[in-house]
Amino acid sequence: MVAGLCDQLHVPHSTLTAQWKRKPQTAIQERARIERYKLLGEWASRLGLAAVVTAHHLDDQVETLVMRLNRGAGARGLAGMRAVSAMPGGKSNIALIRPLLGWRRSALVGICEAAGLTPVDDPSNREERFERVRIRNGLGEANWLDVDGIGRSARNLAEADAALDWAAEIQWKRQVSHSATSISYSPAAPMEIRRRVVQRAVASLATEGRAVPLRGPELDRLVSALSQGQTTTLRGVLCAGGDIWRFSPAPRRRTRPQP
Repeated sequence: MVAGLCDQLHVPHSTLTAQWKRKPQTAIQERARIERYKLLGEWASRLGLAAVVTAHHLDDQVETLVMRLNRGAGARGLAGMRAVSAMPGGKSNIALIRPLLGWRRSALVGICEAAGLTPVDDPSNREERFERVRIRNGLGEANWLDVDGIGRSARNLAEADAALDWAAEIQWKRQVSHSATSISYSPAAPMEIRRRVVQRAVASLATEGRAVPLRGPELDRLVSALSQGQTTTLRGVLCAGGDIWRFSPAPRRRTRPQP
């Protein structure tokens, strides 16, 4: 439908198709999202583009915020989607821009109809087996919720998250020493700042899963272990606790010889 509309308007366009070796059986929407951004990032790089723009709107933002609340997200997660961020999937030189985060879905549908266009209703939007659809339906029934108010909360949390990043940068400069192969951190900050410093240290040295940000639970477990003076390995990084937290590449795993 979009390709046909672009043809009518003489807008250059491309259709990007995911090539699954095997169709995912679980977390299909999350995996499809990762694949979409991967394809878009590669496409933008080939064309030398500076940014990719998506049509995420205020209702999407509120759904995202509630989903993350259900998962016990921290300040970074509860800040929701950003109006401007780096492209997921490692294409950090390409910006991801969401200019419609302040617009309600109903308002955008009205704009389309006024232009003589019929918005497409993706059939997956009615599949209750997907978490986002269940959240969307639940929000639609909760007429006591103020979507605009929740959107303002997400923006306020985004500002708080930026302030925490600012504080974590100061902590990194004051309390971290590093070389090409190791990082040492003398923790002297509230727990959330420590979490961000540890996340940055692991990301800097990771040899596994570098394209996927650390998830909250695995970061929580790591910081808890370091606080108790324990040693553990994550993303190919050996992390040792104590008075000074040390990070270095983990020894390569030995493979057993074939019989």
